[in-house]
Formats: sequence, structure tokens, C-alpha cells
Amino acid sequence: MASKKRMYRVSFIQMGKVYEVYATGVSQGDLYGFVMIEGLKFGENTTVVVDPSEEKLKDEFANVERFHVPMHAVLRIDEVSKQGVAKVSEAGDSGSSKVTPFPIYTPGDRS
Repeated sequence: MASKKRMYRVSFIQMGKVYEVYATGVSQGDLYGFVMIEGLKFGENTTVVVDPSEEKLKDEFANVERFHVPMHAVLRIDEVSKQGVAKVSEAGDSGSSKVTPFPIYTPGDRS
């Protein structure tokens, strides 16, 4: 019996934008406080219609085998049954945001 390859949808914040990528591997990794993401998957170019935002992501992560995201920047990690479209959206875009970031405690912050 062949085992099913796991697929993860990872949402994280980077420079004021919410990135949503699909990957085959997500783990704590070797760097303390970081989540390691590897095996990025993008849609196949088998159709005439090309999503420019996904193409931009594909270019940004070209030749990247794995990358590390600070744990506090990760919004959500979902194990999904099938791959979707990778995208980048504005962090303040309330119409597309389904996740509220967890507040981060900073020592010395008394507010």
C-alpha cells in the first residue's frame, strides 16, 4: 500500500504581507524559534491562464530547497488533502483574512 504524500498550507506574515504557500514538509527544524518549510509546490503550467501572484511567488522562491520562518510570524499550518493556489495578500485586507494573529508578549511591554 502506497502512503499518501502529506501536503501543508502554511500562512505567515513577511514585511506586512500574508504569504500562503503549499509545501510537503513543515517542521521545527534546527534553528530555535523558527519553523522550517520545504518542498514548496506551485500549480502546473498546463493551462493558458497564469496567475501572476503565484508566478511572482514562484520567482521569489526559485532554487529554494527549504526556508525558515520565525515562529511568531506563522499564522496557521493546515494539513490539506489537495494543493491550492499559492498567494500573497495585504496583511490588513480584512476581506480575505480568515486568521487573527496571536498577540506576541514582549518582555518589558506593560501595555
